[in-house]
Amino acid sequence: MIRIDAERGSRSLKIETCNTDFAIIGGGMSGVCAAITAARQGLKVTLVQDRPVLGGNASSEVRLWILGATSHMGNNNRWSREGGLIDELLVENTYRNPEGNPVILDMILLNKVKQEPNITLLLNTAVYEVIKSKGDEIDGIKAFCSQNSTEYVIKAPLFCDASGDGIVGFLSGAAFRMGAEPAGEFNEPMAPDASYGELLGHSLYFYTKDTGKPVRFTAPEFAMDVQKEIPRYRNFNAKEHGCKLWWVEHGGRMDTVHDTEQIKWELWKVIYGVWDYIKNSGKFPEAENYTLEWVGMVPGKRESRRFEGDYILSQSDLIEQKIHEDGVAYGGWSIDLHPADGVFSDRSPCNQWHSKGIFQIPYRSLYSRNIKNLFLAGRIISVSHVAFGGTRVMATCAYVAQATAVAAALCLKYKKMPAELYSENYIPVLQKELLKTGQYIPDVNFEDKDDLVRDAHIQSSSNLAFRGFSRDNYLLKRLSIAAGQMLPVQPGRFPSFTALLKADAATKVNVELRISSKYGGFTPDTIVAVKQVELQPGEQEVNIDFDVVIDKQQYVFVCFLINEKVQLAYSHERVTGILSVFNGVNKAVSNNGKQVAPEGSGVESFEFWCPQRRPEGQNIALQFREVVHAFTADQLSNGADRPTLQPNAWVAELADRAPVIEVSWEEFRSIDRIDLVFDTDTDHPMESVLMTHPETVMPFCVRNYHIEDEQGRVVYQKKDNYHTRNEILFESPVETKKLKVILEHPSDDVPASLFSLRCYSFKSH
Repeated sequence: MIRIDAERGSRSLKIETCNTDFAIIGGGMSGVCAAITAARQGLKVTLVQDRPVLGGNASSEVRLWILGATSHMGNNNRWSREGGLIDELLVENTYRNPEGNPVILDMILLNKVKQEPNITLLLNTAVYEVIKSKGDEIDGIKAFCSQNSTEYVIKAPLFCDASGDGIVGFLSGAAFRMGAEPAGEFNEPMAPDASYGELLGHSLYFYTKDTGKPVRFTAPEFAMDVQKEIPRYRNFNAKEHGCKLWWVEHGGRMDTVHDTEQIKWELWKVIYGVWDYIKNSGKFPEAENYTLEWVGMVPGKRESRRFEGDYILSQSDLIEQKIHEDGVAYGGWSIDLHPADGVFSDRSPCNQWHSKGIFQIPYRSLYSRNIKNLFLAGRIISVSHVAFGGTRVMATCAYVAQATAVAAALCLKYKKMPAELYSENYIPVLQKELLKTGQYIPDVNFEDKDDLVRDAHIQSSSNLAFRGFSRDNYLLKRLSIAAGQMLPVQPGRFPSFTALLKADAATKVNVELRISSKYGGFTPDTIVAVKQVELQPGEQEVNIDFDVVIDKQQYVFVCFLINEKVQLAYSHERVTGILSVFNGVNKAVSNNGKQVAPEGSGVESFEFWCPQRRPEGQNIALQFREVVHAFTADQLSNGADRPTLQPNAWVAELADRAPVIEVSWEEFRSIDRIDLVFDTDTDHPMESVLMTHPETVMPFCVRNYHIEDEQGRVVYQKKDNYHTRNEILFESPVETKKLKVILEHPSDDVPASLFSLRCYSFKSH
């Protein structure tokens, strides 16, 4: 029993002091990815989250899908899913949670964080004060946990604000912006005027459930009459719920920090009014058995403060895909701005304009320009309001957070402040360390002198000499939308090929060879050659020879234009780094097949050629007279771990039933670690909630493999792999002159492939 007598003075809270290497404030996807990445860099990390779960807008409290450069597969950003830790989490979620249950995602995030012994996690803990002894540097923060009535004093040499509203940046005095810049400040034609509004609002979601029996609903008195108040009320239906109703948005005319509770109340009025409309208007008899299963308690917030770094990313950086010497991450979402009046506006609910490809994000945008030891992560990074429209989505936010974590490790190692990594030319070191973690940076290749494979002889039991796809059990699909086959080619004459088509009647079909006007891009906006093929009724093989020379290695597109009278043959075979694309429509990202940019907008007009989601998206069954591409083993050490100008992958022949990669040295090597990078299909966006996925493991990913030394002893064996990166650490070094990696094909239609193989000795570090 505890009994405390009355006391005259006031009592104090319990106080705990945490001394840490890196304090991260905010436990959304940005904070989670920064914390795990930093912990794996060897830093002692304290992660402070003011909610009971991790994930922020992705969590079960809000339930928004995680997206980034892949953009629902509705743009021309091929193989653009973010790498590193966010890739690891999305691959894990797809494996464990293909149904998109947000509660399971909560579990996965908590599990990943708790697996890291270097992370101290403080949930339900809100920062309320910053401690400073100097005007330009943070000494510590104070935070309060509502669940254990404890005050935490957290001291660290480095801080990362990933809190969304930028609570630490704000309290510390960091320079920030809120709202839209005038068009002239950064020469941004897309800068909105006052009628459109300067801020994006909040959204609140709800889930429904079919109970199998009639359910009635009595609306609360505060429910809104959406038929009177919402101009687009006819867009509501009984089938859509969750973040498919992202456009139920409000608050862009208000203070999106301090008015959040008021905004939430207005959104509750809308939600219960929507459900009243669906259940009681008589217009949705299909909803008779539906009940309202869940309504959000925390609004998903899009925009509030943006903090100033040494570089402010703007519209031209995104549209022109500018290269920065300090590029550490990338984005690829559209410039996605919304009218400030949100759901109460009669305008289109969003204004999405895509660039032709992904854009770099520089390191200088990831730290405060005036608070020396403060990193910025998530949606608060140094961007204009217009550029914010493309950087604000969660996978992009998490990606830049990973860069801050590795930068923090280098700051501590070299005793530097964040800005000094740039000013004192540590960027190449930062980029290298990021690439080691699986972070892909456009136009930056991985060169690691410590990789023992660089000095080895590499050979394989077979290399796929690609001449086209099998027509065994081929599929015929009508050319109701234009279809293209992406193919990696080397400089030289483009080989002739055959296609299998079936015509309903005598007709002609136009076939085009296209490339991207931007070297290395995936927007097929340049027509190199055109052939018109005459077809007779019935099924026939046609020969096509464009008679052109390709001057440099790149992807080309063989495009079959629309003809409703014609069916085209497709193959069941799939190969790493080769895709079919279609000039279709994807309304989810304002893709109507072609982007027609308004005059003077600073945005380009172009066609979208995008893959289809599996189980669709088969490759066109083209067959070539010569080898189009050789997937040789030397690709394993070229420094690229995903398709870029080329597939950058070794691929085995399917007929080679137990393909082997052999790495050998003239002298013995002491190997402590082996890194392998497999193909988990970085074109798949892997939306985290609501949407389901056709498989739990990507079809290109090698599931089973083992590694032998020169004596044939098995030094490592892996079963049921589904991850992109396999880092193999040996308790005792493997002393050998030779390693063999023996793999199994993922399936009868997909040959084994590998992006990279790296070996390390701790003695060489």
